Formats: sequence, C-alpha cells, structure tokens
Amino acid sequence: MRSDEIRARFLEYFRKRGHKIVPSSSLIPHKDPTLLFTNAGMNQFKEVFLGKEKRPYTRAASSQKCMRAGGKHNDLDNVGLTDKHHTFFEMLGNFSFGDYFKKEAIEMSWELLIEGYGLPKERILVSVYNKDDEAYNIWNKDIGLDPSIIYRLGEKDNFWAMGDTGPCGPCSEIHYDRGKKFGCGRPDCGIECDCDRFFELWNLVFMQYNRDEKGELSPLPSPCIDTGMGLERLATILQGAKSNYENDLFRPIVERLLELGNLEQGASRKDDIAIRIISDHLRAIPFAVSDGVMPSNEGRGYVLRRIIRRAIRQGQLLGFTEPFLYKLTGMVAHIMSSPYPELMDSRDFVARVCLAEEERFHTTLTQGIRQVEEVLEKVVRSKKTTVPGSELFRLYDTFGVPLDLVEEIAAERGLTVDHLGFQKHLEGQREKARLDWLEGAEEEVKDAYRKLAPRTKTAFAGYETTILEDAKIVAIIKGSQQVERLSKGEEGEVILDRTPFYAEAGGQVGDKGTLSSDSGTALVTDTLYATEDIIVHLVKVRHGELVTGETVTAEVNKEDRAATAANHTATHLLQATLREHLGTHIKQSGSEVSPEKMRFDFTHFSPITPRELRRIEEAVNRRIRENLAVKTEVVDYQQAIARGAIALFGEKYQEKVRMVSVNDISRELCGGTHTQFTGDIGAFLILSECGIAAGVRRIEALTGREAIKRIQQRDETIEELSQLLKAEPQQIITQVEKLMETSKKSQKELERLRLKLASGGGEAPMEERLIQGVKVVAQKLMDFDPSSLRNYSDVVKSRIKSGVVVLGSQFNNKASLLVALTPDLTTRLNAVTIIRDIAKIVGGGGGGRSDMAQAGGKLPEKIDLALQQSYKVIEKHLKGIP
Repeated sequence: MRSDEIRARFLEYFRKRGHKIVPSSSLIPHKDPTLLFTNAGMNQFKEVFLGKEKRPYTRAASSQKCMRAGGKHNDLDNVGLTDKHHTFFEMLGNFSFGDYFKKEAIEMSWELLIEGYGLPKERILVSVYNKDDEAYNIWNKDIGLDPSIIYRLGEKDNFWAMGDTGPCGPCSEIHYDRGKKFGCGRPDCGIECDCDRFFELWNLVFMQYNRDEKGELSPLPSPCIDTGMGLERLATILQGAKSNYENDLFRPIVERLLELGNLEQGASRKDDIAIRIISDHLRAIPFAVSDGVMPSNEGRGYVLRRIIRRAIRQGQLLGFTEPFLYKLTGMVAHIMSSPYPELMDSRDFVARVCLAEEERFHTTLTQGIRQVEEVLEKVVRSKKTTVPGSELFRLYDTFGVPLDLVEEIAAERGLTVDHLGFQKHLEGQREKARLDWLEGAEEEVKDAYRKLAPRTKTAFAGYETTILEDAKIVAIIKGSQQVERLSKGEEGEVILDRTPFYAEAGGQVGDKGTLSSDSGTALVTDTLYATEDIIVHLVKVRHGELVTGETVTAEVNKEDRAATAANHTATHLLQATLREHLGTHIKQSGSEVSPEKMRFDFTHFSPITPRELRRIEEAVNRRIRENLAVKTEVVDYQQAIARGAIALFGEKYQEKVRMVSVNDISRELCGGTHTQFTGDIGAFLILSECGIAAGVRRIEALTGREAIKRIQQRDETIEELSQLLKAEPQQIITQVEKLMETSKKSQKELERLRLKLASGGGEAPMEERLIQGVKVVAQKLMDFDPSSLRNYSDVVKSRIKSGVVVLGSQFNNKASLLVALTPDLTTRLNAVTIIRDIAKIVGGGGGGRSDMAQAGGKLPEKIDLALQQSYKVIEKHLKGIP
C-alpha cells in the first residue's frame, strides 16, 4: 500500500465517523513562542484544548507535517542511527474536543489498524499508564488483548502533559512487533527497548486532568482525545520494508543519491548512516523553505542551516566534492506533490536556496581550514595538548568546520580535542536559538482582559463605516486594573461593544481617531487586539471624562484610513506583480502598512536589478490607472485556496475567511482594509529594495499623497542641483562625472606630493635598525589614512630592498598601524602575528595577509610607544619565541 493511499485511508476512515478533515498547518507554529517548529498534530488545536478557542466541530483528523530538530523535541542526533527517527515526518492524528473519549478512541484505532490496514493482531502490543485501569480494561475486556501484551508503565512513558501546568492525562501507546530479526537479541527485549524491533506506532493521549501550580490534578469538565501516528513508520510496516529508508517516501531519494555519487548501499555501516542522514535531511529542507524558513544564524533559520550543513558534511564523507543537495530537492517535491502541491510551485526556489547554502558552506569551510591551522598553532605555542571546546565550537558555528574534521587534523599534530566543552557550547547555542525565538513572543494577556474574555466581545464594523454614533463603553483599563472612568489628561484602554477602528493585525497598523460623548472627548492613539475577540482603544482624554456604560461616537481618522487602505491594496498588487515578473516562489514573509508608507518582505534569492524594479513599479501603476474593482467576499477556506487565493504562511485561518480579489490579477486571504478601486491608490513609488536575510528581500514604497510629495521633493532637489551646477536637469549627471574626475586627479596629485614629502624627511624621521640580520624601518606619519599607509609602505620597501616596514599614523582621532614585509622574508615572519602584538599597545587589533597587515586602535597617543616596541616584537618573532 503506497503512502498516499495510507494517508487517504486514514483521513477517509475518520471522515466517515464524523471527523472534520483539517489541512496540515504550517511548520511555523501560529503565535506559539514555545515552539521553533510544529512538532505534533495537536499544535494547531492547542488553544482549543486549553479552552481559549471554539471550533465549529468537536472531532477532527489531520495529516500534519512536523519537524523535530530543535527545542524540547529534537530527534536530529538520532537520525540515521535508527530505523525510525526523522527530522521531518507526517503525523496522522484524530482529535476529540469534549466529544468521545477512551473507549471510542481505542476501538477506532484498533478497527482501523486491524480491519482498515490489515495488520496481524498477534503483532500488536500496547502500553497504558499504570494507574489507568479504565484504559487497561478497555484493551483487555472490550478489545480482548491478553494481559501479557498490555504493559503498565509509569508517568515517564505513559503520561502526557502540555506543560508544567494545564491539561494533561494518561496515554496508551500501540506498538508493532517487527520480529526477532530486527531486535537486539537480549532476552529482556520488549517495547521499552531502544532497538528497532518494536515500533511505537500510535499514541493515544487521554486529556482528562488539569494540573495546578501545586502539581495537583483535578478532572477536566470536558475530557479530550489527542492521537498521533507516524506515517513513515506505518508505511514501513505495510510495505514490508526493512526500515523507513526503504519505504516509498524515502527509497527514490536514496536511489537517486546512490546514482549521483556512484555509491553502493551496504558497503559500510558508516556510509549507510551518511546516506540515511542525507535522505532524511533532504525531506526537511523543501518543507521548511516552502513554509518561509530561510537559512540564517538564529532561531528556525539556524536549525535549517545546521540541517543543510550536516547533510553537506555527510556528503563529503561519501566523496561528494561539489554541491549536490540542490539536485535532489526537486525529487522530494515530486514524491510529496499529491498532498502538498505547493512544493512543486517552489521547487526551483528551494533548489536555489540549497545551492547558495552549499556554495556558502564550501567557501566558509575553506576559510575555516585556515582558522583551524591558526588555532592548532596557538595550542602548540602555548605548550598544551588539547584544543579547547570554545575554539572547537567557534570553528563549527562561525566557519562550519565539523568537530570530526578538526579532530582528524589535530590528531596529525598529536593533539586531542575537548568533546565535553564543545557539547556544552553547542547546547548553549541551541538554548540561545530557543530564547531568540521566545524573545519575539507575544506579551502575556493582562489579567483584566482574561477576566473580561468570557463575557466580552467587540464587533468590528470598520469594513462598512469609519464612524459609529452609538458605540457603548463596555470596560476601561488603566494600567493593569479595570476602572470606572478616565478623566482629562489620563491615559487608558477602552473597550467598546462595537467599533469602526481597525486593530493592528496582518501588518496593518491600528486606526487612530476620537471617542466623544456628552461628558468628554478622547484621542485614540492606537487600536490593538487584547485577545482574539477583544479590541482595545488606547486613548488620552482631552477634556471631560469617559465613563463605563455610556454611549460614545467612535470616529476613525478618515484621511489616515484611506492612506492605509491605499498602501494595503498596493501590497497586494505588488505581490501579484512580483510573482508575475520573478516567479511563483515569491511569498510574503512580513509587511507593514501604515498611512505614511508600506513595506513588503518576500522570499527571493537575488537582488532585483534597477531596470526590473522600474518595470515592476510601472506594472503596479498601470493596474492603478486601470481603476480595477477591489472585491472582498467571505468564503470557505478550502474554496478560497481552490480558487488560487494566497494564504500567509504561519497564519491560522477559520473555516470562513475573507478573500480580497483584484480581477484575476490578485487573490489573497486578508482581514485588512482596502480601497474600492485600484485607482483610489493614486500612484505607487518604490523607495528601496534590499536584502534583510538570506533569501529574503524587502521593498519599501509610497502611494497616493506621500508618493506625490516625494516626487515633488525630488524635483526640488534636481532644480537646486541644476542651479548649483549651472546645467540643465538632463546634463546634471554628465556635469557631476566631470567634477568627480577632476577631484580624483587632484587627490592623486595630493597623494603624490604627500609621499614625496614623507620620503624626503618632511615627516618624523625614519628610524632604521638591524635585528638578527634583518633591516627594520619604523616611522610615524601625520594624517595618513590606511590607503596612504599602504602606498607609502611600497615606497619604503622599494628603497630598502629587503626588510620589515612598520608605519604608524593618527587619522580621524584613531591610531592606524601597518606592517609590511619584503617578499624574501615571508617564510621567516608573518605580518599578521606581528601587527596583532603591536596593535594591543594602541588598544586595538588587526589582520591582513602574511606579507602586509594593518590595524586600528583607540589610543593614538601610544603610537610612538608602539613603534618603539615593534623592534622587540619583531626580534621575538625572529627568534621563534611564542
């Protein structure tokens, strides 16, 4: 049975039993700072389990894409060593939100496995929590399993909790016995063994308790079910494969890899592990990139970069010397195209991202090998025998040099490496990645809003109007407390029963305006969501007072709203145009829409040329001039996606969604405010385009009044330049080029005269000494920049023929030093090591090449001392003293 059929059969089984089939959510968890990646099917239902969100259904099923390569659930280090651990996998799951419970969950799982998939009963074993008699009895009496194959285990194995506090409960795991040939051979081998004989197939979690701060359990009013079964493991069993790497999800990737590298599986265990690791990581890369994760040095991007580099390193161990991963990512897209068609749309982009990361790693590694040599040289000079963990981690983290490679090179010099120290720093980096992500977490909801949430909801009327004359003040918050009123000059947060004010969301800023009544008027400075249902107006009372329970007129600043709407509609036109001109791999990765300007961040790997940028700008303006209708409608989510609507990755959508369309040009799921026609935008002007992260670009632009204002400012600047240069506007560039050429010639002449003056004794005298048979020249110069120092060092070297040149100068209130060697001395001395010793004296550091190095420092008053000490430093290096 193929994997696609296994997945379809699972979902169809539960659909027939009243379950809502819910699409997989993104690998980027929606507003969940506790997770780097979605790692279980229940993640998208977390708020439902916690009672904070209601869904229009009480039972659901899904096939969820998951990643366990960072954070609490991290299988990265086990990948390749076992038959069953993966970074990326699919979790089949069924869920009940206060509907059915243990009996039904167990019965359905048994029926599907035995009758739906045809698994032999005698191969099934189960475990239950040792205090869960109810689950034990269902398996024993209702299903009919013999007590000998029902394992009663402790809390560590069979009790699940969402966190230290909150919903939790016992679980029952269904295991499959693959036979003795897959086992370890120990007489006590069982489901608790780590060998590959017993596959933990399906975990049924019975959420029936709430754990408080004291650790005490109390029954939940509505117990829930959360189950999860790995598709890859089930496919391996049903297809009779020896391991997950031989089922239909992996086998084509493995075979192509073997072909590409002219490899043979089974040649050695080491090679087989490398093949498994590469095959596994190859599946993770397209899914992560397609969901908007790009390789970087922090958070999710750091994890992805580590996965790619780990695969590259394993490829090197197999003999790959050139980039190869990018040639295989398209195969993953093809294999998974049925359930995840978006992978085919982004396959070219994914390949480019992968290739760029492979090339970056090869470049970095080449630099890293030089760094390894420096580190080992330093260890030898210090008469130590172990490379410190801190240096090992720096080489790994900054230059991508794997630990085993450093260990190999170190062994050639009789050195060992600090494995424990390296692991300590590696764990610290992982924790930092997690904390970096937590840093972007939402602020905790105020207690005042928690208390209001069950009975308070703000109805948004801003799509239809910008003014409501009969809005009622439901509550007022000042600081963290609910108060009755706000008086003149006071600031606070006002909640209305209905509001025309748009609360900040989806990149669009919150509305500003006024709240007014017979008793007072307040300025609304911002509008935000306190919870998913409560809209908060940040106010400052201008006169009188605002009182809970009174009716107010809520009026949005119409001019700002119109400008914001223009910018928001323009972002939709821009995204559609970018996809048309650059490719469908373009995906929004962030935005900001305000009355003043718009910012649009998107996935794309190379800078957009000025010419292409102008074409994109003109295309957007053409659609503005066409004055196309902007249509909004509320439709079913699946219907919107089927019609080609673009959904934002990482965003969570309800069953009904708001779709904004501009003819057939643009169709997006969006809750923001928009113009009625594209002509209302007025004009579109791109200000800048730049890269903000690997594979992520940013365009900033203006529309309407702000665009016209900026064009007028440019015209004024051009007019002023025209008058200053006494040239027509079209001749300004030519005139400036002439001035630049004249200036360049003058600079060259000035430099020539300065060098002549310096070499002729106009500067501080040149002091020349003979040290260990080597001529050393040191000289202080005035106001020489680093470039001038380099030029002057060439003059001195040509004069002395053989020797060392040490120069110092104060420039821009900082010390600038240079050490240069004539070619015949580069085998005896290194300019870099000399400059580093001298630079310490002026409070700085430097680097360069072995024949010429420069340094800067913050203590220019110590230049004379540094030049004097340079003779001793050079003598020490000539004698080989570390």
